[in-house]
Amino acid sequence: MKAFLILEDGNVFTGTSIGAAKEVISEIVFNTSMTGYLEVLTDPSYAGQAVAMTYPLIGNYGICYEDMESVRPWCSGFIVRELSRLPSNFRSEETIQHFLEKNGIPGIAGIDTRALTKILREKGTMNGMITTNENYNLDDSMVRLKGYTTGNVVEKVTCREKSVLPAQGKTAGAVRRVALLDLGAKKNIARSLSKRGCEVTIYPAGTSAQEILEAEPDGIMLSNGPGDPKACTSIIEELKQLYRTDVPIFAICLGHQLMALAMGGDTHKMKYGHRGGNHPVKDLETGRVYISSQNHGYVVDMKTMDASVAEPGFVNVNDGTIEGIRYKNKNILTVQFHPEACPGPQDSEFLFDKFLKMMEVSHA
Repeated sequence: MKAFLILEDGNVFTGTSIGAAKEVISEIVFNTSMTGYLEVLTDPSYAGQAVAMTYPLIGNYGICYEDMESVRPWCSGFIVRELSRLPSNFRSEETIQHFLEKNGIPGIAGIDTRALTKILREKGTMNGMITTNENYNLDDSMVRLKGYTTGNVVEKVTCREKSVLPAQGKTAGAVRRVALLDLGAKKNIARSLSKRGCEVTIYPAGTSAQEILEAEPDGIMLSNGPGDPKACTSIIEELKQLYRTDVPIFAICLGHQLMALAMGGDTHKMKYGHRGGNHPVKDLETGRVYISSQNHGYVVDMKTMDASVAEPGFVNVNDGTIEGIRYKNKNILTVQFHPEACPGPQDSEFLFDKFLKMMEVSHA
């Protein structure tokens, strides 16, 4: 069956329908990872977006449910050059085609994803439509595309009730209790803490600072998540209260952006964002460069931050954007990239160990 990808700038790509045969409008973004497509599909940060994979062959190792980063996929659509329909992998449980169909995710294969990526790099991220309707009206489609917004998708992806992940690893001292605010958290954030001997209590995004603090956690984790950080106005107000405490805080991606906004900084939308597993970031304290996993379309403007409150911690080697912030006289560290990886390199996983040390120092 034919499928069409219609972009907001009027470009139309014709390919083959994959996954669910339905129409969807979403933001169109690209990911440069060579592997990890299941983790991409199930990353809540992609809610409201259709992802184009730049690697030309996707699906060759099938679907391994153990690798999912959420209980369900969140991508609105999936765009590939070639979809492998016969996976070869002893861990594979089903094909990616069946996975997309079962979860109602439409997609398109057989298009020139390099050409699509060049358009997005040159013109910036834009809205698009995936449809199997051969009689589509381009003018009508343009009106619908220009009117689409992702909205406050954090409310859509966060957990509905509090849960606890017990400590799995062994620690030399006491088990540390971490409060994880789920803004669209990938599973491996909680797992990374649990395997280091932390008991992780996962809270819905709308949880008040008072409720979290009443539980007396040893540390607070702010997760990744989707959408425009400025749409999370109520969460930002709660983070102001968390900042005023002495509880160590570690934040990733959206959590990093929200903490900056809570402290008077500003964020803006990037032209096409960072999405992939090969982004170099430099630690300004040591000068060392790490290869990181990233997935974000917004960035903190460090010039808007009070220099007496915060300083840059990491920068992106490619474009110089802020990748991390250290808050002065506070046990607070925030990063834009994903130290928990999945998919991607584990170079910066040591930041979880640094968070544990922050909690140990606060109890010394």
